[in-house]
Amino acid sequence: MSPTPSGAAAAVGGAVDTVLDRSVVLGFSRIGPAVRRRLPTWPADPAPGALIGRHAAVTGATSGLGLATALGLLRLGATVHLVVRNPEKAERARATLLDEVPDGAVEIHLCDVADLDDVRRVSAELLAAVPHLDVLVHNAGAMPPTRTESPQGHELTMALHVLGPVLMTELLLPAMTGRHARVVLVTSGGMYAQRLREDDPEYRTGDYSGTTAYARSKRAQVELLPVLQERWAGAGVEVYATHPGWADTPGVVDSLPTFHRLTGPVLRDAAEGAETTVWLVAQDPPPPGGGLWHDRRERPTHVRPGTRTEGASVRRLWDWVADGARLADGGARA
Repeated sequence: MSPTPSGAAAAVGGAVDTVLDRSVVLGFSRIGPAVRRRLPTWPADPAPGALIGRHAAVTGATSGLGLATALGLLRLGATVHLVVRNPEKAERARATLLDEVPDGAVEIHLCDVADLDDVRRVSAELLAAVPHLDVLVHNAGAMPPTRTESPQGHELTMALHVLGPVLMTELLLPAMTGRHARVVLVTSGGMYAQRLREDDPEYRTGDYSGTTAYARSKRAQVELLPVLQERWAGAGVEVYATHPGWADTPGVVDSLPTFHRLTGPVLRDAAEGAETTVWLVAQDPPPPGGGLWHDRRERPTHVRPGTRTEGASVRRLWDWVADGARLADGGARA
């Protein structure tokens, strides 16, 4: 356990941490964790075996942040459930995980999280197969270059990053109730540049941009955190978003080649990007939910003028989510 820093040391450490965060390049790159780990305010690592006896599901876990998250959870003793689309990639991911942790337990559940019917199917499968669920990490992501729709006719990034995760969590609540369970939405720093577009959640107006759509959907995740925390608190579930920083993943290489070329030397590796998600779900007792976390610290959700959101806008977005996911009680608990 890390010693408690003195008041002066904590103040200096907190100030350095904040400067890193506001600088963006220093805080989001691999420089951020390299410096923060040396500060007296850096929290202790999870205890070995912290997740023994726990079940954890990770979506999009065949590569990049998802695979790194699954490995981190497996190393702490969790039984890990890979919720993924591609069966061949899933088997390769399971083999990779078991090479690293030979006595680990890894299960595969096939699902396209953007397809709400498939989410309903896999949620029923998980409820039947898993005695309880302690961790649910919504990591699956995509950045289509042109406007694409899900099988239910929703803009793909909003279906995959918002509708699917909300519906899956709702359906899996019976397995999480009373478990001090944690739900994590893996978001992106790109959301800092966008305001909430509850007036056009399907991105039907204006020239479509894949990067903008991705960032808008991530902004929606973050804005919904207080609603989701209140909604699921009765089940004892804590809800977080985690920002991985700038991580070198296949998604970045494929979708943002210029960004990858320019920032490659300072990008975090996938394990560094997933580190806060793994740390957060292993804390006992859990930190209060409803916030955005990065490098083991809760962070502001707005850093640029013009992106702040009024409560009425969030409520309108929630009504759209509840309607799109066909939640049984609509927005009654929003």
